[in-house]
Amino acid sequence: MSTLLSRAEELDAEDPLAHTRKRFLLPDGVTYLDGNSLGPVPVGVPGAVDDAVRGQWGEGLVRSWPDWMRLPLELGDRIGRLLGAGTGNTVVGDSTSVQIFNALASAARLRPGRGVLLTDVDHFPTDQYLADSVGRLLGLTVRRVPAAEFGDHLRVSGGEVAVVACPAVDYRTGQLWDIAEVTAAAHRAGAVVVWDLCHAVGALPLELDAADVDLAVGCTYKYLNGGPGAPAFIYVNPRHQDRLDQPLTGWLGHAEPFSTTGTYRPAPGVARAVIGTPPVLSTVALQAALDVYEGVSMDAVRTKSLSLTGFFMGCVDELLAEWGFAVVTPRRGARRGSQVALRHPDAYGLVQALLRRRVIGDMRPPDLLRFGFNALYLTHQDVYAAVRELRAAVTAGEQHDPGLARRSPFG
Repeated sequence: MSTLLSRAEELDAEDPLAHTRKRFLLPDGVTYLDGNSLGPVPVGVPGAVDDAVRGQWGEGLVRSWPDWMRLPLELGDRIGRLLGAGTGNTVVGDSTSVQIFNALASAARLRPGRGVLLTDVDHFPTDQYLADSVGRLLGLTVRRVPAAEFGDHLRVSGGEVAVVACPAVDYRTGQLWDIAEVTAAAHRAGAVVVWDLCHAVGALPLELDAADVDLAVGCTYKYLNGGPGAPAFIYVNPRHQDRLDQPLTGWLGHAEPFSTTGTYRPAPGVARAVIGTPPVLSTVALQAALDVYEGVSMDAVRTKSLSLTGFFMGCVDELLAEWGFAVVTPRRGARRGSQVALRHPDAYGLVQALLRRRVIGDMRPPDLLRFGFNALYLTHQDVYAAVRELRAAVTAGEQHDPGLARRSPFG
């Protein structure tokens, strides 16, 4: 163990992102490896929200609306820089579910006459529920195929596929899919692609414009640290923007939001993808949260992320080899996101035992322990401490404590 700790200290001493840890309010004595579910609080957020409540709302009252109404487009461009997207290609607003629904339906309407919506059989459940809903609404057949088989399927049956829906990173295993490769395969078949970037944005470099991505949706409360309930974003390729026919059309996507006519006339460009009034307090929190990326290279984030996840796997190999753990996440760096999943039959009990030891991860049924790594605040010493505590818990058989058996419906 001392060798691993020494190596962790060496890696942290060489970390070019060590200074960014101070940009977060991290609780003392807690090792937080669940930022792929909910990011911690950036230092600027409490003050920004307080100002929004006491100043902008409390003092400004309705006079603050003009500033608030600009936030969906302004924050869209800030997030766009993390997506490899040009100005005017991204907007922020509404929930991830709403944006995925709108993206899938809009994509299908770009390919009339085609009858199949192709989705990953292991896609996040909400994505699959929404694919089924869009299928019922538009009369499409929803076909579930493993993402690894998309290329072969599109070569054989691509002519009937209207939409391909794919996650950039598998939410359970952390496997990273090649956005450019899948997008190109879909385009060769004449299909439109909708990417779910929830487990990718803020964790690794993205180049949506360069890959000619059609549409992409992501949440902002994971690696972007926007807080619980933070609004989602949608990216729309410029060549689709003025043809985007959304099923949900709200007043802020209207060319004249305060028009008194009852007929919808979409705003030009990506502004039509804005739907309803922005959730101002959550949006202001996100605005402040994005400051943690100022002056940070996404290439540096990716380099450290791979170092953290690789070191975690190495610690697992050395400290947990005899305890029945299997690394599910791809070992090859180019094929993994910024999380690592371990398979173990007592996954739930072990995650609960870790919580008692002030190490926070999570699990996905039936048997996956899942750990997320945000390069902006985690250290290699955090990684070592987490695996050390996991070894201590499993050695002591803490996962079998009857007090840990009761499960919450929310994890």
